[in-house]
Amino acid sequence: MTDIDHRQLGRDSLFLMADLRLDGQDGEHRVRVRNLSAGGMMAEGALRVVRGMRLEANLRHIGWVEGVVAWVQDTRFGIAFVEQIDPKLAREPVATQPSDDYAPRYVRPPLAQPEGKRLRKL
Repeated sequence: MTDIDHRQLGRDSLFLMADLRLDGQDGEHRVRVRNLSAGGMMAEGALRVVRGMRLEANLRHIGWVEGVVAWVQDTRFGIAFVEQIDPKLAREPVATQPSDDYAPRYVRPPLAQPEGKRLRKL
């Protein structure tokens, strides 16, 4: 990590959940991600962190990212990532195409009809 101030990097305001693993502690903690940039994120959650604490964050479509707590204010805290990420990946929808097996009937493609046969209208 460099000593460069990352506050000038563009941040995406969003609301998604992430899991954190704190260095030296067992288990994972669920937090809300309030904004995200290539160099870090602001998280909110009921866990005790201190400035300089190392951790890992599991971000949707990105995976586990190493970071360091940069600041703490009440239940919110900033995390500076060790390596930059592509924050747009976290914004991608979870499922891009509904599966025909699980999608409601009204969004599935029409049933194939045998040639010469028509469905009767109700």
